[in-house]
Amino acid sequence: MDREKYKSLVETFFGWDQPAILSILEELLTAAAVSDPRHPARVMSQNYETAAANPEIHVLPGNLKDARDAIFPYFWGTDGWDSPLHLENVRGPANRASLIGAFACLLKNPNLCTDRYSQRSNELEVKAITTLANLIFYHTQEPWGVFTIGGTISNLYGAKIGVEKVVPGAMQHGLGQQRVVGLCSSASHYSNKTVAGWLGIGTQQLIEVATDENLSMRLDLLEQQLKELYAEGAKVAFVVATFGTTDGFGIDDIAGIRSVIEAVAERHSQPTPQLHVDAAVGWALAFLTEYDSVANPLQFSQSLLNLVGRAQAQCVGLRSADSVTIDFHKMGRGHYPSSAFIVNRRDDLKYLARDVSQTPYFSEADARRDPALFTLECSRPAIGPYAVMASLNGIGLNGWRMLVARGLELAERLKQGLEQLEYCQVLNRHTPGVSVNWWVLPKGRNAKEIFDKLLAGELSEDQRLRYFSEVKRSIEKREKSVDPSLDARLGFTTDFGFRPHGISIPAWKAVFFNPATSDAIVDRILVSIEEMT
Repeated sequence: MDREKYKSLVETFFGWDQPAILSILEELLTAAAVSDPRHPARVMSQNYETAAANPEIHVLPGNLKDARDAIFPYFWGTDGWDSPLHLENVRGPANRASLIGAFACLLKNPNLCTDRYSQRSNELEVKAITTLANLIFYHTQEPWGVFTIGGTISNLYGAKIGVEKVVPGAMQHGLGQQRVVGLCSSASHYSNKTVAGWLGIGTQQLIEVATDENLSMRLDLLEQQLKELYAEGAKVAFVVATFGTTDGFGIDDIAGIRSVIEAVAERHSQPTPQLHVDAAVGWALAFLTEYDSVANPLQFSQSLLNLVGRAQAQCVGLRSADSVTIDFHKMGRGHYPSSAFIVNRRDDLKYLARDVSQTPYFSEADARRDPALFTLECSRPAIGPYAVMASLNGIGLNGWRMLVARGLELAERLKQGLEQLEYCQVLNRHTPGVSVNWWVLPKGRNAKEIFDKLLAGELSEDQRLRYFSEVKRSIEKREKSVDPSLDARLGFTTDFGFRPHGISIPAWKAVFFNPATSDAIVDRILVSIEEMT
């Protein structure tokens, strides 16, 4: 080996050439800044065939500019979602405090599984988890949890605790021949089916409970379903409540679910199922929990105070949860991955625990503090706690209250505007969140009358399909006619969550995650609808 070449290699890629690093970072920052934040970036056509057919590794060692050149075209072709016109899904821009946190994390690159590989970054995770737990559960006594690679994995943790509660030792011995089931609402995220499949209980053993018109799980049907399952000898491992459905921001009655599952389980001499709450979307409403609406220090309008009051009432239910999933990269506007799984009581983590003999790679692990002894992953990045703590403390509690309240205000403005149009029907009128689902039918149609007939079961199949096709065609028409520099990008779903008579209902969708979205953009949505119909 040529020692001089080796020395040059090490110095280039493992040394600290700060001017070279800063120069390239400045180039990337400049490129990001050049993107016009007022307009969504045009989607560039992908070249997957060439990417797959021409994998590339340079033969000779190069320099940091080669690293830049290898990724820059793809960096340039990726949208940062900074535009206030991005309203199509539960995705917003990452805040700059999160950027500082994420960058600090990358400089040290800790692995959060044990103290040995993370040092004080492990401590930061404990701080971040406890901070979020107290926000969500409202000053809980002994929470704990971990950051994960996404909301699906966080839901997996909650469901797994439930499995271990009803089938002790399942981690070691499997489920045997026992029928183990979980329940969720029909409006819940599809990740619950993913979880059921990966846990081995089977996707067919995830029972969906219908919702009411506000996308909230019907407690009467939950009780009926539990009674039937226990009568059949099934083991009910978990019930997943949703705090903010992905499309319509529906919120389940978590305290009511708690009362039902405890009462029915006790009557059948069964363990109470794990009550896990998927709050990946809606958790940030908890920033408003302690807002003083009388003193009103942020000078919210009366109409906005009414929305805040509704959100506060919903947040009380979170205190009844055993565990919760949050995605800070959604309403927290943090960097991926910033998902967390949090238990209300630290003792529940015993259901996931291993001893050190089972983790010889982490032989120094301490059960009092090292997550390696219960986590799914052996390698966990620290982006989550760094992004969370930088964001929480950079923006501050009142800053977060303003951000969340503004989203509620914009959603309400759109709902009220749509209600003035006879051919439009708001589908999630009374869900207290930042999402709006609605129909747009051709002018001359009375959308409310049609929707009422759908609820009453008075539409023929042909009528229903015709109206649903009109809803779909109307958004396709808008997409062809709008000015991309003025008009918001809206989303569309084939099933917004409420299914009367088992019918999936399509809907237009707008999600107010971007803090730069203005009243004028909302009003322009209404104008664009009127112009095209």
